[in-house]
This record gives sequence, structure tokens and C-alpha cells, in this order.
Amino acid sequence: MNKKRELDKAALKYLRSLAHALKPVVRLGQHGLTEAVTKELDGALSHHELVKVKLSESEKEARLNQLNLLCQSVRAISVQQIGHTATLYRRNDKKPVIDLSLAKR
Repeated sequence: MNKKRELDKAALKYLRSLAHALKPVVRLGQHGLTEAVTKELDGALSHHELVKVKLSESEKEARLNQLNLLCQSVRAISVQQIGHTATLYRRNDKKPVIDLSLAKR
């Protein structure tokens, strides 16, 4: 989550606006962060760049820890987290989908 600093406020706001209409594509189950979940999320980020994830932990501190581990495992940036839903972003260097230059600065 500390990677948020790599994006400026305008870019984060733009990504949040794009994420508004998205549905969660990955759900962490009772086993938490498994290799299968990591692989699925990695593929989703490579294809879409911006994805929503449903976290499984019930305590706020545990969800933050789960989100940090998730971001580290797939090298993503946490755009926002509201309740059990987190939005992650990772730029695809080979074939970018989202143009951050469109963010109002």
C-alpha cells in the first residue's frame, strides 16, 4: 500500500473514477492468499491493469495486512480500499490499457 506514493493525486483520482463501475474479479476465500489466487490476480492485472478484489478478513487491521501482502505478491499499487473491497493497479508495460496522461493535473 505504500506504493501509492508512486502515483500523484490526479492519477489516483482518475483510477478511482475508472474503478467505480468495476465488479470484483478476484475473491480471497477462507484460505486467504494462495498460489492460485495470486496467479489469477496476476493474469487479471496483466490484462485489465485495474481490478477490484474482495478481501476475506473480518478485522480492519487483518484486511490491511492481507492487502499489503497481495500488493507485494503481484507488484501492484493499492488505489483504494473500502470495507472488504480493494482496487489494485499495475501498469502493463508491453500493452498499456489505461492512459494516465488523461488524468487532470
